[in-house]
Amino acid sequence: MAEDGSLPPRASIPSGDNSVWADVSPLLQAACQDLQEGELIHGDNFNLFAAMSALEIMDPKMDSGIACTYYSLDEAIENGVAPIPISADKTTDVRCMIDIMDHLLACEVSLSKGAEKFLSFSKTYSNISIVRLTNATWHKGHSLAQTVYSCLYLLRPERTSSHALLHSYCKVIRATCKAILSVVSQARTHEEEDLFTMAYGLPLSGDGDEKCLSMLNAVEETISRQLRACKVSSSKRRVSEVVSYLVADIEPLQNNPDLEEGYCKALLCRLRFRKHFYHLLMSMKRPQGRGLELARKHIASCISEIDYIRKCSEFLRANAHGISEQNLDNTTASGCQPIGFDASLNCRLSAPTPPRSIKIHSWEKALEYFMKLLQDLDVVCSYSLDPSLEAALLFVVKFQKSRPDLVARAHLQDGKLYGRDPMFSMITGAAGLPGVTENYDFQKNEFMVQLGQLVINLLKILCTNAAWQRRKLGKMLQDWHVTYVQLEMTLKGEFEEASKTSNNKQKICFKIYQHILAWVEEQTYWIAFRFLNLGFELELYSVHDYCMVYWYIYVVLIKLTEKKHLRMAMSSDSAKKKTKKKRDSFKDGEIDYQIPAAVMFLQSQIYLAEGLSMMFAALRNECRIVPLQSPFNTEHEIFIQQFELLQKACVPDHISYVSFKESTMHANFSTLAICDYFKEAQRIAKEVKSSFANDPDTMAELRRVEQVAERNSIALNVCQAGALDPKLKISFTFCHHPFYATAIVKRS
Repeated sequence: MAEDGSLPPRASIPSGDNSVWADVSPLLQAACQDLQEGELIHGDNFNLFAAMSALEIMDPKMDSGIACTYYSLDEAIENGVAPIPISADKTTDVRCMIDIMDHLLACEVSLSKGAEKFLSFSKTYSNISIVRLTNATWHKGHSLAQTVYSCLYLLRPERTSSHALLHSYCKVIRATCKAILSVVSQARTHEEEDLFTMAYGLPLSGDGDEKCLSMLNAVEETISRQLRACKVSSSKRRVSEVVSYLVADIEPLQNNPDLEEGYCKALLCRLRFRKHFYHLLMSMKRPQGRGLELARKHIASCISEIDYIRKCSEFLRANAHGISEQNLDNTTASGCQPIGFDASLNCRLSAPTPPRSIKIHSWEKALEYFMKLLQDLDVVCSYSLDPSLEAALLFVVKFQKSRPDLVARAHLQDGKLYGRDPMFSMITGAAGLPGVTENYDFQKNEFMVQLGQLVINLLKILCTNAAWQRRKLGKMLQDWHVTYVQLEMTLKGEFEEASKTSNNKQKICFKIYQHILAWVEEQTYWIAFRFLNLGFELELYSVHDYCMVYWYIYVVLIKLTEKKHLRMAMSSDSAKKKTKKKRDSFKDGEIDYQIPAAVMFLQSQIYLAEGLSMMFAALRNECRIVPLQSPFNTEHEIFIQQFELLQKACVPDHISYVSFKESTMHANFSTLAICDYFKEAQRIAKEVKSSFANDPDTMAELRRVEQVAERNSIALNVCQAGALDPKLKISFTFCHHPFYATAIVKRS
């Protein structure tokens, strides 16, 4: 240390023959100033997953710190962690059993401690990745070994056989876990962060688990009789003041007559919830949707039992020992700590188990979770089994807006989206050929088979979480583009054949190919539009990116509108030709080529996206937005990173960074005022509303578009009037629409 107390300068490391050392301090300083909390830098040799794996400290999935109380299951049992019977006192035994039930419910929706779950996505810096933290439940990504199977009673199924209530409940828990793992694995819409499908040796199946409902019904019937008996006994006491619980030779549930009814009701609603929930899962597994109507009845019963469970909580808290007030973190209704759980034990028993213990969701949060899950499953059950392909795609997109749990998404994907018709019929229907029923040979063409598989994969991808969905959609665009090129080449071959022959069947096949080709191209741009919109949902774009993002949305929407209009015109022409024989030939020129409402709906969004792109370009060109000053990448590099997957798939053709710059470099507020894109968007949205009077979802979207357009038009006028006012500040919010920004102009 120098005399003035400062540290001496560090000696530079000499460079060798094969290495050159450079000071990275300026780069690190720039990173500290530029990156927000939770963001990471990674280069070509340090990808997102490597970055995630590097974050180990205090992360329960990666941190190697293990603190175990017991080193084996036998040691834990010998020390009385999971006694059977739970208590010699029957009242205490029942109370503890209810606590076990509640804690198991909470374990199904556990919340990780520390870093919680990683939901990864990319942002627009040079190879910068962002890690967003969210809940980590068993249904959403945590290990069974740390959640449900932290219950020692589940690890040794044979030990509970002498305790009928505990034994039957453990059986239905195991059967439920197995059913959920089965449907999620079969749907294949998950990744490891969504749900652990590996059991790693945990006893998911016990002897006689297939009879879990019959055992549960027997226990439920016994407790129901005890409840009826205690009500009769209570009536007799009021008349004769005789205390007797041996009514009709039925032994009471526990020893305290004053608590008998409350404990019976608390147990019954929990048992019935489990019974109906398991019935629900089994009903939804039945093929061809034959069990959906019954499943909805079980959903209603589950919701009713949850209400009863909540009502019993006050009684349980009042009779809990040592609990004076309700704690929001309690995992049981009574507030007591459950018996028979050790979350750290499986870390020693199973190598793949994450080493750190986790924090369990509160009992109230668990009930809220199940209520949301049941509501989502009810939406799935209400879905039509004879949908059009377009309706199926829109249904999934709408369903995803409610952020459904993976379990609900897996049940939706479990074959119900395809309906009862073959995939070829759904594709021809979507292409505007619903009457095609003949068994033409071309549907066996390898490219048509490939297209059918692409549609199935698209529906599967749309059922995944938003981050994974966006990655998969971007990569899938190349497959759709390749399929389009292959079908186009096949169409040319069919055209040559059709021109050489008068075979009517050959001409019909050529026509079908035309319609399907137009639909494939339209669908490709629909996927691209969905890909870009998901970037807003995942917050992948910064304010400096909005100009290029809205510009790219604008060019994609133009192509989508063009292809949709073409496909609808082809379908309309096909329908009109069926009745053409009854019309005079001179009337053909009187056909009204009015633009379809669906096309006008897209046109309103085209104007809105173009207006936003030009507004951000004007703000940039007139220095009203501070340009991005980052050592990590240039605007050109950001453009490539954001749209690389679209560019690889040539969506759209001949679109590049150069064309983006040429389109926006001359934008300013004076030219924007002359051509007010927002007013056009607002006008079209108003005009087309009447066409969607019976479509509440599209009406709501039109109202949102109209609101954004109206407010941005006002903001544009204010900016033009105060163009020279340095105190005028403009910001953007998504308060009216999830991915079209609303400008807010204020004077600082």
